[in-house]
Amino acid sequence: LQKNKFESLRKVSFMTSRMKSLKYLDMSSNLLRHDGAGEQCQWAESLSELDLSSNQLVDAVFECLPVNVKKLSLQNNQISNVPSGVAELKSLEELNLASNRLADLPECSGFTSLQFLNVEMNSILTPSADFFQSCPRVRELQAGHNPFKCSCELQAFIRLERRSGGKLSGWPSAYVCEYPEGLRGTELKDFHLSLLACNTTLLLVTALLLTLLLVAAVAFLCIYLDVPWYARMTWQWTQTKRRAWHNPPGDQGAALQFHAFISYSERDSLWVKSELMPNLEKGEGCVQLCQHERNFIPGKSIVENIINCIEKSYKSIFVLSPNFVQSEWCHYELYFAHHKLFSENSNSLILILLEPIPPYLIPARYHKLKALMAKRTYMEWPKERSKRALFWANLRAAISINLP
Repeated sequence: LQKNKFESLRKVSFMTSRMKSLKYLDMSSNLLRHDGAGEQCQWAESLSELDLSSNQLVDAVFECLPVNVKKLSLQNNQISNVPSGVAELKSLEELNLASNRLADLPECSGFTSLQFLNVEMNSILTPSADFFQSCPRVRELQAGHNPFKCSCELQAFIRLERRSGGKLSGWPSAYVCEYPEGLRGTELKDFHLSLLACNTTLLLVTALLLTLLLVAAVAFLCIYLDVPWYARMTWQWTQTKRRAWHNPPGDQGAALQFHAFISYSERDSLWVKSELMPNLEKGEGCVQLCQHERNFIPGKSIVENIINCIEKSYKSIFVLSPNFVQSEWCHYELYFAHHKLFSENSNSLILILLEPIPPYLIPARYHKLKALMAKRTYMEWPKERSKRALFWANLRAAISINLP
């Protein structure tokens, strides 16, 4: 009775109720509808094969089906869901739901004998992975040509195909990604995501561990490279500069007042006062040296005095020894001299190696000092008296300049 104009599925069922030998009925390509609303249907008990494809049937059709049907076709209708517990079709073996509006695979709670299911060309994005568990008798599932969304949820369905042992009909050519746009046309068998990308808990734990490792690494580097010390010194230098900018112009003084600023450890002061200062300040040429005991201005902080003396000196002389690298104030002086050296792009550092310094004694914050000493850009104090005249001549030449 296909390609007619039958409209009521209920009337068709009553029409067959007295046909005792009817086994096969084709009602495809009609205008059949069934809205439910408590209407009872009564089919011929002998009916085992029913074709209701290409009609206007919705979910309520499962309330009006022959109880003994074995083969049922509902292809090309408007079914969006198979209601669980409504239809008790215990004899149903083949069900065709192709070209409908299904969003997921149906459950088999009412189809205990189902062996073949066709849900091709529906709206299934991520089919349930537990289908074969709820439908243990199904031998063949046709679910191809759906707009599959290739995401983490689909991974379980892809693994299901491997475990099903060939129960997915049309695999792999009929199973192609539709979404997202970048994966369109990719076969499901070629779609893979890592366990980390799909497991939110694992991803969060991994991200947390990486964050903790990063924080620990940064903290270790900060301590190893003495970053807090650098930050504190930079802050003090900035504060001193800010105060200098707010002072009246008359308080600034001349740009250069000294040939050199001397930085040394108090334990090496005897050599500085008995050797360095007398040899440079006396004799040929008048050398103006800036030494903290006589040139620091009372009332200003030590850091402010250090910065002012370094900036008013043409050069900065550092007397290096194991005592020097253990002095906190020498750290300050070398840091600010470094700052002037790199901010003004000048060569204002003169290093005098009074005694050999083992590399392990030099703190991490002296990485510039290590680099300079590695290149041997320092003057070594000679132990032989015959070589000292040349040493003083070289040192005088290095700080020779006409002061204002």
